[in-house]
Amino acid sequence: MSATDLPDFLAALERSGELSRISVEVDPYLEVAEIVSRVSAQFGPALLFENVKGSKIPLAMNVFGTTARMARALGVSDLDEIGARIGELLAPELPKSVGGIKDALGKVMQLRSAPPKTVKQAAVHSVVLRGDDVDLNLIPGIHQWPGDAGVFLNLGLTHTKHPETGDRNLGLYRLQKHSRNQLGLHWQIHKDSNAHHAVAERLGERLPVAIAFGAPPVVTYAASAPLPAEIDEYLFAGFLAGERIELVDCLTVPLQVPAGAQIVLEGWIEPGARMPEGPFGDHTGYYTPQEDFPFMTVETMTMTTAPIFQSIVVGRPPQEDGPIGMATERIFLPLLQLTNPEIVDYHLPEYGVFHNCVIVSIDKQFPKHAMKVMNALWGVGLMSLTKLIVVVDKQVDVHNYAEVAWQVLGNVDYDHDVLHTTGPVDHLDHSAYQQFWGGKLGIDATAKRADEGYTRQWPDAVVHDDDVVARVSKRWASYGISP
Repeated sequence: MSATDLPDFLAALERSGELSRISVEVDPYLEVAEIVSRVSAQFGPALLFENVKGSKIPLAMNVFGTTARMARALGVSDLDEIGARIGELLAPELPKSVGGIKDALGKVMQLRSAPPKTVKQAAVHSVVLRGDDVDLNLIPGIHQWPGDAGVFLNLGLTHTKHPETGDRNLGLYRLQKHSRNQLGLHWQIHKDSNAHHAVAERLGERLPVAIAFGAPPVVTYAASAPLPAEIDEYLFAGFLAGERIELVDCLTVPLQVPAGAQIVLEGWIEPGARMPEGPFGDHTGYYTPQEDFPFMTVETMTMTTAPIFQSIVVGRPPQEDGPIGMATERIFLPLLQLTNPEIVDYHLPEYGVFHNCVIVSIDKQFPKHAMKVMNALWGVGLMSLTKLIVVVDKQVDVHNYAEVAWQVLGNVDYDHDVLHTTGPVDHLDHSAYQQFWGGKLGIDATAKRADEGYTRQWPDAVVHDDDVVARVSKRWASYGISP
């Protein structure tokens, strides 16, 4: 089972030696980010800064900093376990040709439904600040990079709802602190909350927003998952946790938040309200430029009696968002395989910041099969933002970069084996000559077939003899030498 709340998870990490407490005073201006970046690069422990300059609230960082901790946060020993569970639930439906990820997830939710439940009281309402008492300076937000525009409250779970349908959305967006009660929301054009805001502005209505910090770990992950708009993140979180997630009504906006959160901000976005946001050193490793984005005015701030603020450093990999992205990769594999059964495995390299590159292995069955898979992946949700797709044969380990490079650098004729197209790219992509769209490339590194126009005989790869490998390994072992 996953942890019930953030303090419970941190206590479990401390018992197993995976949490370090820092009692000396640390500066939220650049120093915290420098410490966290060094620890994260070495896949070190979660960190709890107990004495952050300017705040009385402890700061938890690098909580999901390894794949093992990410798995533990989701209540499993290995991230592939969740994907296997989804695959097992979908297996009976395969002959019925479930159509797409949305339908597949919908069926999973039906089979193992764990809808959220509403509770009347929550510890996050123990302390309530309203109006002039609201002060975002109480929160130990960090200024992570020298060129950042200021303090950003990262890892806040932003709640909105569609003004017409009432459908809610839970997302993770960077949040710039503009003042003691104003917070910028960097939600990009491809995000559901941006769509909610667009409808509200069209109707001339203000949009209610609630932002939760330090939520139960499984809920924090669900907020990052690239779910179809029709799939409720709290239903998905309940599936992952194996139990219903508790929600509580906000005090001043018509939204619900996790009852297990540590801090909640409630407020509104007025129609047409914009403020310059950024620059910000983002997960691309580059600063994103200043742009005008909506901002919320925080009317109410609630917290537990002894809150812990959870945040994250984003920047050039490796960082803590690496294991979060790896969780998405492993969880969504069976869903991709549902409509593309030829897919054996896939990988989203962290150094491609996940949305820039996909490496996929396939069981190739017909000419130009690799091209079919490329186009299929570009048509799946936020994978439409992927700039590079590399397709290899089924026996290739997509996680072994040396093996993938060997295939790509040796198997590709660039007159015949590449697909160049144009499509949407991520809002943060600075390489595109114009914002939001640009070039894409597919590389077919599979063995070529005669019916693809390859008139020569494709060579066999050089491999070791299995009997000799076993004999040498046995002999080496007898001398205490590692194979």
